[in-house]
Amino acid sequence: MEMLLGIFSAFGLSASAGLNAYIPLLVVGVIAHYFPNTLTLNQPWDLIANPWILILLGVLVIIEMLADKIPAVNHINDLIQTFVRPAAGAIVFAASAKVFSDIHLVFALACGLLVAGSVHAVKSVAVRPVVTATTGGTGNIPVSIAEDVAATGVSILSLILPLMMGTLLIVFFVLLAWWLSQRKQRTT
Repeated sequence: MEMLLGIFSAFGLSASAGLNAYIPLLVVGVIAHYFPNTLTLNQPWDLIANPWILILLGVLVIIEMLADKIPAVNHINDLIQTFVRPAAGAIVFAASAKVFSDIHLVFALACGLLVAGSVHAVKSVAVRPVVTATTGGTGNIPVSIAEDVAATGVSILSLILPLMMGTLLIVFFVLLAWWLSQRKQRTT
């Protein structure tokens, strides 16, 4: 059961990184630093809990949150984050999935990269352009705030209630697959 919970936690955290690259890293670092009995990070991932890294992550969270709320800058931010978010998802997946110690590190990194990259792709290709087009850009700020809140909530819940987060992620990906198949059928 511990292995399953670890997998669900890692998938939830990497999905959160697809919305905001630095929030799940900061959550994992803060919990590992202040509550080491709750979350112990193996080397080299234990660097995430270093106080200097936590300060850096806090600054990066603020920068990303602000950049995502400024019109035009948010599009540049999404372009830059196309590379950062999947990398952050890979790191947080590998760092939090201590159950993968018997499985090759590249597999853990690839899982995190794919999950965070998928969530980021849905956000930046399917959701944000529709919000911008339908609201003339005025809906981007509330959607960005909702994404930040969701990333924080998913990150925390992934560590506290990983079974619930795993179930929600499975439902999300099933609905996403269904939506994409329906969309493909309408275009053909």
